[in-house]
Amino acid sequence: MKFYKHSVLFLLFVLFNCYLEAQVHDRSWRRIVNQEEGKWFSTQEAKNIAENVLLYQRDIGGWPKNIQMQIPLSKSEKNKLKLLKSDTKDITTDNGATIQEMLFLSKMFHQIPDEKYKTAFLKGLDYILEAQYDNGGWPQFYPLREGYYSHITYNDDSMVNILKLLKEIKNNTGFYSIKPSTTILKQVEDAFNKGVDCVLKTQYVQNGVLTAWCAQHDAKTLQPAKARSYELPSLSGKESAQIVLLLMDIENPSNDIKNAVVNAVNWFNKVKITGIDVKRTFRNRRITSKKIVNDNSAPPLWARFMELEDNTPFFCDRDGVKKSTLAEIGEERRNGYAWYTREPQEMLNKFDQWEKLNKIEISKKIENEYNVVVAKDGTGDYSTIQDAIYASKAFPYQRVIINIKDGVYNEKVHVFSWNTKISLIGESKENTIVTFNDYFDKINLGRNSTFHTSTLLVEGNDFQAKNLTVKNTSGPVGQAVALSVNANRCYFENCAFTGFQDTVYTAGEGFKQYFKNCYIEGTTDFIFGEATVLFEDCIIHSKSNSYITAASTPENQEFGYVFKNCKLTANNDVSKVYLGRPWRIHAKTVFINCEMGNHILPEGWHNWKKPDAEKTTFYAEYNNLGAGFQPEQRVKWSHQLTKKESKKYTKKNILGDEQKSTKGLWYEN
Repeated sequence: MKFYKHSVLFLLFVLFNCYLEAQVHDRSWRRIVNQEEGKWFSTQEAKNIAENVLLYQRDIGGWPKNIQMQIPLSKSEKNKLKLLKSDTKDITTDNGATIQEMLFLSKMFHQIPDEKYKTAFLKGLDYILEAQYDNGGWPQFYPLREGYYSHITYNDDSMVNILKLLKEIKNNTGFYSIKPSTTILKQVEDAFNKGVDCVLKTQYVQNGVLTAWCAQHDAKTLQPAKARSYELPSLSGKESAQIVLLLMDIENPSNDIKNAVVNAVNWFNKVKITGIDVKRTFRNRRITSKKIVNDNSAPPLWARFMELEDNTPFFCDRDGVKKSTLAEIGEERRNGYAWYTREPQEMLNKFDQWEKLNKIEISKKIENEYNVVVAKDGTGDYSTIQDAIYASKAFPYQRVIINIKDGVYNEKVHVFSWNTKISLIGESKENTIVTFNDYFDKINLGRNSTFHTSTLLVEGNDFQAKNLTVKNTSGPVGQAVALSVNANRCYFENCAFTGFQDTVYTAGEGFKQYFKNCYIEGTTDFIFGEATVLFEDCIIHSKSNSYITAASTPENQEFGYVFKNCKLTANNDVSKVYLGRPWRIHAKTVFINCEMGNHILPEGWHNWKKPDAEKTTFYAEYNNLGAGFQPEQRVKWSHQLTKKESKKYTKKNILGDEQKSTKGLWYEN
């Protein structure tokens, strides 16, 4: 009887251990990694899986994705993996790759402190640090692959997972059992901070208000970018939720982080969808049908993709054509993709407590509504320029001065027609930067899309801007306006306007505008429009062989563009630049006392294949200098002014609106 009892106990012991070693065979790799750490990680089964993990790791430090590490490998499969060690193709952090393997090795090391686990973990960490862009983002694959794989990737929480790992390591929370050296810890902290900064910079600004994020952002411009054919630039209801949870988990958050969280939460509350649910039909554990049904009792839903302009949900098949309802796309994409999510609810549930802990000041008392401060760090009256404009009085009796602290303001700024007498005063031209990257094909509103691309659009009369830079950073992709001025009596001093084609648009028949001591750069027709404009003491810089001006002066308007005491410069590889060509056939452009580099072509002017324009345009020069001033070789239909004729081009005659304030004429500032 005693022998029988011992035999039974021994049998139970063997069966229990067999159970321990076999209990995870039918589970996915993700579930194995994320199970609660315990004695299982010291079993032979865990060791066998760990050997697979080490084999799959490449010399660069990362792992390929979608590998079920728990599946036993044959001898030939192991040999093939050894031969692949130096291969860098398909190494990624997408779908949890690399992060999952590092977590598994950490749990193994905690139970079995074998140096090979530690070495592999630290090698993975080195890989992650190396893969980070200078701007703080991470691509989907590293080394970089062509196409959307090089975008900054929030998709499937790739970058958020990286930042979570770095945060645990830098804070020494004990979540990871392996501790890097002090030198590496400093690199980890720097990488985390840069990553968070990238997150803040990529938060999308919609009509001057921070909203959410796209699943992927361009690595250079930081703007929303396209991935697969059905993953178009959009605001993400899924990935954005995890980004906000990450920001909410940061200790002692900065004002920028607080501002990002509050605005994102406001956006999530604004775009949530109620009264519907997604009904799924299954067969053999696979979804065979999805359809939207009315259900007032269902918890809120959020769309995976929403329009950048107005948050409208949209859906796509593999043809990339937007549809307004899920039912409009084919079964394969409809059933095989997560078009709706409830992930934001977790973040919203935590927000109230987070808000109490972080003392957010939603509104501030403005001491002087005619003299306000914009500062990105939250120390001013407003954190965005557009918010300050929204709050400005309509048709004020006195000037509204908006002082802008140094910083990069990634926003489209619109000074509306009722926002007259607005002054935007930057802290410095070099460091007060307003930037955006809309361009013709991106706007895609038809033949007039150019006029919707501006970074700064001014429609309020008596506008002033000083000491700031306005950029369109879309690059050489066609028409892309930095500054659009469609208002009268507008004054710009010590400002820079940078872009490529169509940098500065000066609009308004009969309107007067004045640029003093400004820098303007571009490629083709980068100063264009119909207004009367005086450019004085400005630098006009050409970035390609093309045309500087494209005036569209109305027939009965006495002055078009007048450049006085300006300097015309160019990139070193630029040698064939025209002073102008006529957008409309009565174009008027005059250069007086200007220094012209040798990039200016001897003929000077071009008729834009409009022979009739040679009779109707007025292109003229007087007393210019430099290698680019060759009056005897100019086209015969241009003019060289006499001294008497040049005297007509005074500031008063050109800008001669006699509207006076108590401080003098508008153009005397």
